[in-house]
Amino acid sequence: MRVGLYPGTFDPITLGHIDIIRRAASLVDKLVIGVAINRDKGPLFSLEERVASVEAECAELTAATGTEITVHPFENLLINCARDVGAQMIVRGLRAVADFEYEYQMVGMNRQLDDSIETVFLMAEAQHQAIASKLVKEIARLGGDVSQCTTEGIAAQSADGDIEDMRQAIVAFRSSL
Repeated sequence: MRVGLYPGTFDPITLGHIDIIRRAASLVDKLVIGVAINRDKGPLFSLEERVASVEAECAELTAATGTEITVHPFENLLINCARDVGAQMIVRGLRAVADFEYEYQMVGMNRQLDDSIETVFLMAEAQHQAIASKLVKEIARLGGDVSQCTTEGIAAQSADGDIEDMRQAIVAFRSSL
């Protein structure tokens, strides 16, 4: 069984993430979405909220692709997480050259730690290349419409007024820096 791991913080999950998940699902029999517990990034949403959001968004993809997609929170080294879930490959999304520089270094380190686990890069579709979770949070903080950047689930939350809670959390987070 081919198992892939697509790691990230998913704070929040975006259309770019969904694009990579959908395309990665065609490469493997099982895709594990690793939701990173990265305290250094100061996530806006709790781990539980991020995991629930990714699970909700991936349920439809599982049905559509026939690939088993699971969500796995992790706080250890990425290569150890890959071993923990039995992944033979790590899937990484690239938006721009700046992403490649960082990812190139990560691949080198991961290969030093375990050369049996490959890293596969998928370029984001053109319409998603500018989308970054950091920018989505900034747009929301400034009162902008995030529906062009986020999933339908997050857009539905926006329609229910939950985006205001997101904005307030962003403002509180930014003022704490």
